[in-house]
This record gives sequence, C-alpha cells and structure tokens, in this order.
Amino acid sequence: MGLIAFLKEKFSKKNNPTDEKYNKGLEKSRHNFANKLASLAKSYKEVNLEYFESLEEILIEADVGVNLTLKIIDEVLEESKANKIKDPTLINELLVDKMFMNYATSGDDIHNEIEFVDSGPTVLMISGVNGVGKTTTIAKLAYRYINKGKKVMLVAGDTFRAGAVEQLKIWADRLNCPIVVGQTNADPASVAFEGAQAAKKQNIDLLIVDTAGRLQTKQNLMSELSKIARVLNKEIVGAPHESFLVIDATTGQNGVSQARQFLDATPLTGIVITKMDGTSKGGIILEIRDELHLPVRFIGLGEGMSDLEEFDLDKYLYGLCLGDKYETDN
Repeated sequence: MGLIAFLKEKFSKKNNPTDEKYNKGLEKSRHNFANKLASLAKSYKEVNLEYFESLEEILIEADVGVNLTLKIIDEVLEESKANKIKDPTLINELLVDKMFMNYATSGDDIHNEIEFVDSGPTVLMISGVNGVGKTTTIAKLAYRYINKGKKVMLVAGDTFRAGAVEQLKIWADRLNCPIVVGQTNADPASVAFEGAQAAKKQNIDLLIVDTAGRLQTKQNLMSELSKIARVLNKEIVGAPHESFLVIDATTGQNGVSQARQFLDATPLTGIVITKMDGTSKGGIILEIRDELHLPVRFIGLGEGMSDLEEFDLDKYLYGLCLGDKYETDN
C-alpha cells in the first residue's frame, strides 16, 4: 500500500478531534499545495520534463526550499524512470512518499513529548525572535503539562523586551502557575539561576525558561544563551534537558535563517512551529528538518490553549496533501 492510500484509509473517518485540527489548521497550505498538484495532474495525460519543472515550482512556492525540492524531484524522476511510471496521479503519490521519507530519515529518531528526568525538575529552555509567539507558546506548553498532572514553573528570562515579563506573569496568573521574575534589565542568567533554585525547593516537575530573542545583537545573544545554559546546568545536573526554538510559520524562509543562527548560539532539541493555520506555505516544516536535522516537536494549529499539538508526520502530510479533498471524493 502506498502512502497516499495509507493516509486515506487512516484518516477517512472523522472521529478524532486532533485529526480535524490538522485538517483545518493546514487548510490554507493545502489549498496552495494540493490543489495545484491536482490541477497539474489533470493537465497532462503523461508526465514529461515540463511536468517535473512545474512540480519544482509548486514545491518551492510552498516553502519546501530549493535544495530539498531538487533532491525530492530527482528522487521522483529516478524512480519513475526505473519503474516506467508516466501517470501524473501516480507521480504525485510518489512525490508525497518522498516527502515522508526525507522527513523521517533527515535526523535522529522522531519524538515529540518532553522526556522527563527521573528525579528533580526537567528544564526546558525556550528561544525565538520577538513576535513569533514565544510567550503564548510557553503558556500553551505549561497548560499542556499542567493538564497532564505536572507541576510547572515559569522563568521570565526575557528581561530586556518591553512587556515580556508582564505578559508571562499574566499567563502564569491565568494558569495558576508559579513564576520567577527578576528586575527590569536584570541579567537573564541570574533570573534562570533563581528559577532553578526555586524549582528544586518546590519539587517542580517542569521548569520552562524564557529567553531573549535579539538577533540584531547576535554575538550578545549567543553569549547570553550559553551563559543561561551553563548556570542552569550548575544548579540542575543535565539542564537544560530540552531546548526548543519557536518559529512563526508565516515568516517562511526567514524562519529557517533564524533557526540557523539560534543553532549557532545554543544546542536545540526541537522546533515549535506557530501560526501554521495562518500560512499558505506549509512546506517550511520539511525544509527545517532537511536543513537543520531537527524534529518539529509541536505545531500551532489555532489560537486556543489546546491548539498546540504534538507534531505528527502522517497527520501533517494528510492535512497538507489530502485533507477534505478525499473526504468529498469517497
């Protein structure tokens, strides 16, 4: 069974709210991507070089990235020639297969949920430039794990951005979640240190540490993030155990560029994609994985507190490539 057939069978029934979130959240991207694939297939009885050139354009316009696009097209072209596949519909199905395989094999084993340490606080450090939805993402992650029965504490380490601390305090109040804050313009590492101490004393399960995102002062940012990590590790062995970068899906290629710079500054264990429901270029997830070899751990599919979902490759590809198209076809 090919991947398309597998996804159609797996998600054909509307019985899972999360499946519906993916379907709805990727609607704009699907209309930009899947509709173009379907329209292209209808325009050709048999594929030719021009068809593959059009496939390239569709992938690049979806923010899959030039390098990954060329790689996928070469793989599709090679396999189609080897197996004498000329049917445009089968070519498009082969394309989705290659998209899946490239994500699945472009890095370490895929896992999403935070892996908690056996004893003491598990520390999650959050990075991201201003405006990507970092503060809201922290709140949504806190909400997620509070609902899983974990004791969560926040650390307001973005001490230089106007309003960042206050915004996080508002979320902490709403979630009835403890928070550690410092003075305005305080050294973020010192605030992280206080947070680590408080987390140990209060038997916190998950400590989420916010950080600044001032890429315009890249060298300062790199030094700052490294210092925060060192301070956390001195107080809690192995910390930070997880380090997520938040990227706004609507920024497209700029998001990939941001990720490269943050990866230079600090080791990352995963990406959180926000505002996926607001972009028509959902291919950015594939490029991030290919370029940075990092998994997307969570994906924002709406504005609600419960709309931050674990990233699921099957649901993503179904939402991007099929979605409601096959529900109406069946």
